Amino acid sequence: MTRTIKKGDTSKEFTLKDQHDKDVRLSDFPGKKVLLSFHPLAWTSVCAEQMKALEARKETFDTLNTVALGISIDTVPSKNAWAKELGITNTILLSDFWPHGMIAKAYGIFRETNGFSERANIVLDGNHRVIFVQVYPIKELPDIEEILQVLAG
Repeated sequence: MTRTIKKGDTSKEFTLKDQHDKDVRLSDFPGKKVLLSFHPLAWTSVCAEQMKALEARKETFDTLNTVALGISIDTVPSKNAWAKELGITNTILLSDFWPHGMIAKAYGIFRETNGFSERANIVLDGNHRVIFVQVYPIKELPDIEEILQVLAG
């Protein structure tokens, strides 16, 4: 297992497809804070609540100069159908499907034995340096208020 990214590290550039099959690059957000919200699998209850929490706080993220990205190993068609099912229209959901789990592996949070990522929130500052990393138990919903405090601080 690779080392989990830690506070102070600089995030490397990446490109993933969103739920609309469009390329999204980290460099698409210069000067913005970025929340990388990793969830193990779409179509599961805790993951759904995690992504709905991002959607519900979209305006708050905007006022904090932040883009929230939901990331899992699910395919683009699955992410698209799931976003529609959940009513997610403003949050970018990224597919880390192929190469399988590449971004989760780069951040050191890929669970090889399960084939998906940990549940984790990683916050990058405007220069895309890591300012916060939290890995949660798989069945635990991350505290969105904790993330908003980090972003506001």
